[in-house]
Amino acid sequence: MTLRKLILALFVLMCQLISAQNDSITNLKEVVVSDRTLYSSNKSQTIQILNDSVINKNQSSLSNLLNYNSVLYFKEYGRGMLSTVSFRGTTASQTAVIWNGINVNSQLNGSADFNTFTAPDFNSISIKAGGGSVSYGSGAIGGTVHLSNELVFKSKFENDLRLDYGNFNTISANYKMIFSNKKWSTQVGFSRNSSDNDYPYINQYTWDGIQRKNENGQYSTTNLFANVGYKIKPNSIITFYSQSSNTDRNLALISESDSKTKYVNTFSRNLLEYSTAKDRFSSNYKVAYLTEQYQYFENIENDDFSFGKSESFIAKIDLGYKVTESIKLNGILDYNRTKGYGTSFGNNIRQIGAIAIKVVEQHNEKWQNELGFRKEASSDYDSPFLFSLGSSYKFSALYNLKINVSRNFRIPTFNDLYWETGGNPNLNPESSYQAEVGNIFTYKKFTLSETIYFIKISDLIRWAPLDGSNWTPENIDRVNSYGSETNLGWSNSYGKNNLALNASYAYTVSENVETGEQLIYVPYHKFNSNVSYSYKKIVATYQFLFNGAVTTPSQKYNLVKEYWVSNLGVYYDFGNKNTCKIGLQALNLFNQNYQSISQHYMPGRNFLINLTFKF
Repeated sequence: MTLRKLILALFVLMCQLISAQNDSITNLKEVVVSDRTLYSSNKSQTIQILNDSVINKNQSSLSNLLNYNSVLYFKEYGRGMLSTVSFRGTTASQTAVIWNGINVNSQLNGSADFNTFTAPDFNSISIKAGGGSVSYGSGAIGGTVHLSNELVFKSKFENDLRLDYGNFNTISANYKMIFSNKKWSTQVGFSRNSSDNDYPYINQYTWDGIQRKNENGQYSTTNLFANVGYKIKPNSIITFYSQSSNTDRNLALISESDSKTKYVNTFSRNLLEYSTAKDRFSSNYKVAYLTEQYQYFENIENDDFSFGKSESFIAKIDLGYKVTESIKLNGILDYNRTKGYGTSFGNNIRQIGAIAIKVVEQHNEKWQNELGFRKEASSDYDSPFLFSLGSSYKFSALYNLKINVSRNFRIPTFNDLYWETGGNPNLNPESSYQAEVGNIFTYKKFTLSETIYFIKISDLIRWAPLDGSNWTPENIDRVNSYGSETNLGWSNSYGKNNLALNASYAYTVSENVETGEQLIYVPYHKFNSNVSYSYKKIVATYQFLFNGAVTTPSQKYNLVKEYWVSNLGVYYDFGNKNTCKIGLQALNLFNQNYQSISQHYMPGRNFLINLTFKF
């Protein structure tokens, strides 16, 4: 029955291809990427871009944006709660989040909570599938998510303000100001998202017949950012990026008898960058200071809490030399010093030094080859020798072939090494070998990409009971992950009528080598699509998401069933240059009862109204 639903949905959406306009994954006209190396030396891997227009038509949460517009699978502990990702069947800490070229995964637990990011804070968001440890270090095994704030040097003064209000007293405000000329470029802004989050659970009742609701699920997230660039010379630019965030949320109860808990986490990120180029030489210098902190209240009635904090200093030098007209060589030096301290893992310092070499050979307009090496030295572990080898050949305007093989890794986190009691200072980094083949087909306004891959992971770190009671991490698991990813986009216009379709499908097998079982919380199937129609000042959008069933670690609740969710949005633009837009979204349109994490129910049908001002 599930397969029938999936096939039916696929055929219904494919019918829309007769007249559609691609508005996201293949529309690159407005995108200027701040992380330049992402595209110049990664043409052998698939990169999906979500630009301003796509970001603004989705909910503010980065989790929701990526869940409905990419092959990434998200595990969400209820709306607004902890949200982690699985990319190509890997764990949450094996996908790296890259902020303006810097890896910002947590030093404490190795992963990123996508509900602490607000999507409109960034100009473009890119998803690169496949290994990237040569360029971005630890965690870039399944893929990388790039959050970019590009700075444009031209005369411009613009203000964007978006206000949202929805059920459960959900309130959101996003503001961004851009001021620039030929010498200076400045962006400043803030975002605030909050909700009482007390939605009722569909078909869930207490023993005395009262409908259950999401208790103790309140949350609020506040983000501030400022980005400034100065063009010293036409080929020399100095930029400063700064972002800070505070997320304060209660943790939703599984049972009414559970104690009410609370989790507060904050981060601050500051990056100074200088780039210059002359003749055959180019150089890029980065200095960053990052902090993160959490406080966990086991009972919100008390002031007692446990905490953890990390402070990281990062320095990176990237020197480029154009050996010939077709060959470019880059040498990279990277240094990272992290101090971590907290209630459960003491006070520790980790230092990492890395050297990398990357070569790009542009054989001709159709053929590019890429080669990279990386070796790290650390105070905590022995790092493997990493490499990446890829090639992209464009046979014609219709077909582009991409091939890439790489070795990638993930380092043990502070929790893994130093947790009291149970940390294991003798852990090895997780290591993986990966191979992928990508096929890109382009015909007029139609684009189809199909990628198949295989990942072999060894020394996977897993926490297990050592003596029946105390848990400790060990390098005990081996995993083989393989599957395919499909992205589809097609568009067309008829007069003032525009139609667009984007769709993606991921088939994922991620097996424990010894048991032959699929890893927990990894679905075999994920499918999503977006259809939009616009006429003059009216825009209508429809989103569809299907997630297959997943297993869980619990013996009592060992399966989370498959689910499908639909969203409908209608928008009207009142103006032209100085615009005012109003939009109405119906989320979970068909009132589906679903959960992505066992016993953590998501809301049923709810509505969101938004106003957007641009002046």
